[in-house]
Amino acid sequence: MSAPSRPVPVSRRARPAKSPLSRDAILAAAQRLLDQDGLSAVSLRRIAVQLDTGPASLYAYVRNMQELHSLLLDRTLGEVDLSGGSASDPRERLRSILHSYVRTLLDRPGLAKLAATTVPHGQGAMRLTEALLDGLMAAGVAPASAAWGVDLLLLQFTAIASELSYRIEHGHEMDEVAEAYAQAPAHDFPHIHGLKEQLFSGDGPARFRWKVDALIEGISQAPQPS
Repeated sequence: MSAPSRPVPVSRRARPAKSPLSRDAILAAAQRLLDQDGLSAVSLRRIAVQLDTGPASLYAYVRNMQELHSLLLDRTLGEVDLSGGSASDPRERLRSILHSYVRTLLDRPGLAKLAATTVPHGQGAMRLTEALLDGLMAAGVAPASAAWGVDLLLLQFTAIASELSYRIEHGHEMDEVAEAYAQAPAHDFPHIHGLKEQLFSGDGPARFRWKVDALIEGISQAPQPS
Protein backbone atom coordinates (compact mmCIF):
# COMPACT_ATOMS: atom_id res chain seq x y z
CA MET A 1 0.00 0.00 0.00
CA SER A 2 1.43 3.32 -0.97
CA ALA A 3 1.81 6.05 1.65
CA PRO A 4 -0.82 8.83 1.48
CA SER A 5 0.42 11.80 -0.42
CA ARG A 6 1.08 14.96 1.55
CA PRO A 7 -0.19 18.34 0.37
CA VAL A 8 2.47 20.32 -1.36
CA PRO A 9 3.12 23.55 0.55
CA VAL A 10 2.51 26.68 -1.45
CA SER A 11 4.95 29.51 -1.06
CA ARG A 12 3.41 32.82 -0.04
CA ARG A 13 5.37 34.33 -2.89
CA ALA A 14 3.35 32.21 -5.31
CA ARG A 15 0.07 33.82 -4.25
CA PRO A 16 -1.30 36.75 -6.26
CA ALA A 17 0.01 40.00 -4.86
CA LYS A 18 -2.53 41.98 -2.84
CA SER A 19 -3.50 45.39 -4.12
CA PRO A 20 -1.88 48.11 -2.05
CA LEU A 21 -4.07 49.42 0.74
CA SER A 22 -5.35 52.96 0.23
CA ARG A 23 -8.27 55.18 1.13
CA ASP A 24 -9.75 54.63 -2.35
CA ALA A 25 -9.53 50.85 -1.93
CA ILE A 26 -11.23 51.08 1.47
CA LEU A 27 -14.03 53.24 0.07
CA ALA A 28 -14.49 50.93 -2.92
CA ALA A 29 -14.88 47.97 -0.56
CA ALA A 30 -17.30 49.93 1.62
CA GLN A 31 -19.29 50.86 -1.50
CA ARG A 32 -19.57 47.19 -2.49
CA LEU A 33 -20.92 46.29 0.94
CA LEU A 34 -23.34 49.21 0.81
CA ASP A 35 -24.60 48.19 -2.62
CA GLN A 36 -25.02 44.55 -1.62
CA ASP A 37 -26.58 44.78 1.84
CA GLY A 38 -27.13 48.41 2.82
CA LEU A 39 -25.39 50.65 5.33
CA SER A 40 -25.78 48.24 8.25
CA ALA A 41 -23.39 45.86 6.47
CA VAL A 42 -20.58 48.42 6.32
CA SER A 43 -18.10 47.78 9.10
CA LEU A 44 -14.34 48.02 9.41
CA ARG A 45 -14.18 44.29 10.09
CA ARG A 46 -16.04 43.35 6.89
CA ILE A 47 -14.04 45.86 4.86
CA ALA A 48 -10.82 44.37 6.23
CA VAL A 49 -11.98 40.88 5.22
CA GLN A 50 -12.65 42.08 1.68
CA LEU A 51 -9.19 43.63 1.49
CA ASP A 52 -7.44 40.66 3.12
CA THR A 53 -6.02 42.71 5.96
CA GLY A 54 -6.67 43.43 9.62
CA PRO A 55 -9.13 46.11 10.82
CA ALA A 56 -6.35 47.96 12.64
CA SER A 57 -4.52 48.62 9.38
CA LEU A 58 -7.49 50.65 8.09
CA TYR A 59 -6.97 53.36 10.72
CA ALA A 60 -3.95 54.62 8.81
CA TYR A 61 -6.39 55.83 6.13
CA VAL A 62 -9.64 56.61 8.00
CA ARG A 63 -9.75 57.92 11.56
CA ASN A 64 -12.99 56.22 12.59
CA MET A 65 -16.39 55.07 11.35
CA GLN A 66 -17.70 58.63 11.39
CA GLU A 67 -15.09 59.70 8.85
CA LEU A 68 -15.68 56.56 6.80
CA HIS A 69 -19.42 57.29 6.70
CA SER A 70 -18.78 60.88 5.62
CA LEU A 71 -16.44 59.78 2.84
CA LEU A 72 -18.82 57.02 1.74
CA LEU A 73 -21.80 59.40 1.61
CA ASP A 74 -19.76 61.89 -0.39
CA ARG A 75 -18.72 59.16 -2.81
CA THR A 76 -22.37 58.16 -3.29
CA LEU A 77 -23.43 61.77 -3.91
CA GLY A 78 -21.30 61.60 -7.04
CA GLU A 79 -24.15 59.52 -8.53
CA VAL A 80 -26.68 62.38 -8.31
CA ASP A 81 -27.68 63.52 -11.81
CA LEU A 82 -26.74 67.21 -11.87
CA SER A 83 -27.71 67.78 -15.50
CA GLY A 84 -31.18 68.92 -14.54
CA GLY A 85 -32.68 66.66 -17.15
CA SER A 86 -31.66 69.11 -19.88
CA ALA A 87 -34.51 71.41 -18.79
CA SER A 88 -34.15 75.06 -19.77
CA ASP A 89 -36.29 76.35 -16.90
CA PRO A 90 -34.13 76.85 -13.76
CA ARG A 91 -36.85 75.63 -11.41
CA GLU A 92 -37.36 72.51 -13.48
CA ARG A 93 -33.61 71.87 -13.32
CA LEU A 94 -33.68 72.24 -9.54
CA ARG A 95 -36.62 69.85 -9.28
CA SER A 96 -34.76 67.29 -11.39
CA ILE A 97 -31.56 67.58 -9.35
CA LEU A 98 -33.37 67.33 -6.01
CA HIS A 99 -35.43 64.36 -7.24
CA SER A 100 -32.21 62.59 -8.24
CA TYR A 101 -30.73 63.45 -4.84
CA VAL A 102 -33.66 61.88 -2.99
CA ARG A 103 -33.63 58.87 -5.32
CA THR A 104 -29.90 58.35 -4.71
CA LEU A 105 -30.41 58.34 -0.93
CA LEU A 106 -33.27 55.83 -1.24
CA ASP A 107 -31.37 53.41 -3.46
CA ARG A 108 -29.48 51.86 -0.53
CA PRO A 109 -31.02 51.01 2.86
CA GLY A 110 -29.73 53.26 5.62
CA LEU A 111 -28.19 55.91 3.38
CA ALA A 112 -30.96 58.49 3.84
CA LYS A 113 -30.71 58.16 7.64
CA LEU A 114 -26.94 58.62 7.37
CA ALA A 115 -27.41 61.76 5.27
CA ALA A 116 -29.63 63.22 8.00
CA THR A 117 -26.81 62.96 10.57
CA THR A 118 -23.66 63.40 8.47
CA VAL A 119 -22.27 66.44 6.64
CA PRO A 120 -20.04 65.35 3.74
CA HIS A 121 -17.56 67.89 2.40
CA GLY A 122 -15.79 66.24 -0.51
CA GLN A 123 -16.10 66.53 -4.27
CA GLY A 124 -19.53 64.88 -4.44
CA ALA A 125 -21.08 67.30 -1.95
CA MET A 126 -19.35 70.29 -3.53
CA ARG A 127 -20.58 69.45 -7.02
CA LEU A 128 -24.13 69.07 -5.70
CA THR A 129 -23.87 72.41 -3.86
CA GLU A 130 -22.47 74.11 -6.97
CA ALA A 131 -25.36 72.80 -9.11
CA LEU A 132 -27.98 73.97 -6.58
CA LEU A 133 -26.36 77.41 -6.28
CA ASP A 134 -26.36 77.72 -10.05
CA GLY A 135 -30.03 76.73 -10.24
CA LEU A 136 -31.12 79.12 -7.49
CA MET A 137 -29.31 82.10 -8.99
CA ALA A 138 -30.60 81.24 -12.47
CA ALA A 139 -34.10 81.30 -10.93
CA GLY A 140 -33.51 84.88 -9.80
CA VAL A 141 -32.39 84.32 -6.21
CA ALA A 142 -29.77 86.80 -5.00
CA PRO A 143 -26.32 85.21 -4.45
CA ALA A 144 -26.29 85.77 -0.68
CA SER A 145 -29.76 84.26 -0.33
CA ALA A 146 -28.76 81.35 -2.57
CA ALA A 147 -25.78 80.65 -0.28
CA TRP A 148 -28.11 80.16 2.68
CA GLY A 149 -30.88 78.66 0.56
CA VAL A 150 -28.80 75.64 -0.45
CA ASP A 151 -28.69 74.59 3.19
CA LEU A 152 -32.49 74.88 3.41
CA LEU A 153 -33.01 72.80 0.26
CA LEU A 154 -30.67 70.03 1.36
CA LEU A 155 -32.13 69.90 4.88
CA GLN A 156 -35.69 69.67 3.53
CA PHE A 157 -35.07 67.02 0.90
CA THR A 158 -32.76 64.97 3.11
CA ALA A 159 -35.62 64.89 5.62
CA ILE A 160 -38.03 63.82 2.85
CA ALA A 161 -35.68 61.00 1.84
CA SER A 162 -35.26 59.94 5.47
CA GLU A 163 -39.04 59.80 6.01
CA LEU A 164 -39.61 57.85 2.80
CA SER A 165 -36.81 55.45 3.72
CA TYR A 166 -38.42 54.82 7.13
CA ARG A 167 -41.77 54.08 5.49
CA ILE A 168 -40.18 51.67 3.02
CA GLU A 169 -38.18 49.89 5.73
CA HIS A 170 -40.98 49.61 8.28
CA GLY A 171 -44.00 49.34 5.99
CA HIS A 172 -45.49 52.49 7.53
CA GLU A 173 -48.67 53.43 5.69
CA MET A 174 -49.86 57.02 5.43
CA ASP A 175 -53.44 55.73 5.26
CA GLU A 176 -53.25 55.07 9.00
CA VAL A 177 -52.11 58.63 9.65
CA ALA A 178 -54.78 60.09 7.37
CA GLU A 179 -57.45 58.05 9.15
CA ALA A 180 -56.33 59.32 12.55
CA TYR A 181 -56.47 62.93 11.35
CA ALA A 182 -59.85 62.38 9.70
CA GLN A 183 -61.27 61.39 13.08
CA ALA A 184 -59.90 64.44 14.89
CA PRO A 185 -62.85 66.11 16.70
CA ALA A 186 -63.77 69.55 15.36
CA HIS A 187 -64.06 71.18 18.80
CA ASP A 188 -60.47 70.23 19.73
CA PHE A 189 -58.81 70.58 16.31
CA PRO A 190 -60.93 72.93 14.19
CA HIS A 191 -58.27 73.64 11.57
CA ILE A 192 -57.33 69.97 11.15
CA HIS A 193 -61.02 69.07 10.91
CA GLY A 194 -61.66 71.73 8.28
CA LEU A 195 -58.61 70.79 6.18
CA LYS A 196 -58.52 67.03 6.73
CA GLU A 197 -58.93 66.29 3.03
CA GLN A 198 -56.42 68.90 1.85
CA LEU A 199 -53.80 67.79 4.39
CA PHE A 200 -53.36 64.51 2.54
CA SER A 201 -54.38 65.53 -0.98
CA GLY A 202 -52.15 65.41 -4.03
CA ASP A 203 -49.82 62.68 -5.26
CA GLY A 204 -46.08 62.48 -4.64
CA PRO A 205 -44.91 64.33 -7.78
CA ALA A 206 -47.41 67.19 -7.25
CA ARG A 207 -46.37 67.68 -3.63
CA PHE A 208 -42.69 67.42 -4.55
CA ARG A 209 -43.10 70.12 -7.20
CA TRP A 210 -44.97 72.38 -4.79
CA LYS A 211 -42.32 72.00 -2.11
CA VAL A 212 -39.54 73.01 -4.49
CA ASP A 213 -41.54 76.04 -5.68
CA ALA A 214 -42.47 77.06 -2.12
CA LEU A 215 -38.87 76.87 -0.96
CA ILE A 216 -37.53 78.83 -3.95
CA GLU A 217 -40.20 81.52 -3.46
CA GLY A 218 -39.43 81.72 0.25
CA ILE A 219 -35.68 81.91 -0.29
CA SER A 220 -36.17 84.56 -2.94
CA GLN A 221 -38.56 86.71 -0.89
CA ALA A 222 -36.88 86.44 2.51
CA PRO A 223 -34.61 89.35 3.56
CA GLN A 224 -31.09 88.79 2.25
CA PRO A 225 -28.49 87.70 4.81
CA SER A 226 -26.47 90.67 6.00
